[in-house]
Amino acid sequence: MAKHSLKEWVAATRYWALPVSTMPLVVSFAYLFSIDALPVGARPWIILVLSLLGVVLLHSAGNVLSDWFDYRAGVDNENAYAVPNLVFGKFQPKEYLIFSIILFVVGCIDGFVVVWLSGSIGVLIVGAVAVLLTALYSFLKYHALGDLDIFIIFGVLTVLGLAAAVTGGWCWDTLMLAVPLGVITVSVLHANNTYDIPSDKAAGIKTFAMLIGEKASSVLYCVYMVVPFACIIACVAAGWMFPSALLCLLAGIKAAKNFKQAASYGKLGREAMKGLDFRSSQLQLIFSILLAAGLFVSRWL
Repeated sequence: MAKHSLKEWVAATRYWALPVSTMPLVVSFAYLFSIDALPVGARPWIILVLSLLGVVLLHSAGNVLSDWFDYRAGVDNENAYAVPNLVFGKFQPKEYLIFSIILFVVGCIDGFVVVWLSGSIGVLIVGAVAVLLTALYSFLKYHALGDLDIFIIFGVLTVLGLAAAVTGGWCWDTLMLAVPLGVITVSVLHANNTYDIPSDKAAGIKTFAMLIGEKASSVLYCVYMVVPFACIIACVAAGWMFPSALLCLLAGIKAAKNFKQAASYGKLGREAMKGLDFRSSQLQLIFSILLAAGLFVSRWL
């Protein structure tokens, strides 16, 4: 096997997508801070850092394993590929599989440390379910359940698990964050799957985007660009979040650009969806940073 640089190994994880998994943790922590639910001391902050590390490891493991499955299933080939490393022999399939296993193991070890620090059995349950759903992602994706799988992992489980780890118990009101954050995360996958409909169909798999078709998928993506902002406005109007959370509306500039591109499907066809997976990941980063900042500053307003 050829030797690979650290840069090549990092690139194999598709690190550009990590904001969709890490940012929900940051926003959840900021929300707990805004309602004065954080225990006194350094422990909550240590848990946040370790949780971020664990999510990065497990998300990366899932990405690498997904690429391995896609190559093995023929989804990625010389005519249609998302990541060329395996298709053009830059990496051997065995290397990807071993790398994924290592990332899973280290991520789980990190997770056990978080469970120990939190003292909550609930965190262990949430973590175990998240690891299982991450490992099953490709299977679920091939049967049109990938979008739901991603929403549960990075929407529901991430925010609920972080809150449980920090507070030591269930904090159900954090679930209001699951929809806006989860929807943006799903939009990354949805944009990619919409663009890949022809190649996925040729490979014999069935994604949700394929079920509803290209045109409906482009419309749904546009909906995904609106829902997160509507959710935050509704939460503030209901008194569940401080008005400063509306700072995230500035991310609407980025969302509007994504919306406009997807809305051009009538003129450009499937090409209108090209690159929107990456741009959706950027939106998650911008939206989440602004939302977290708004929640953090609410304590001093």
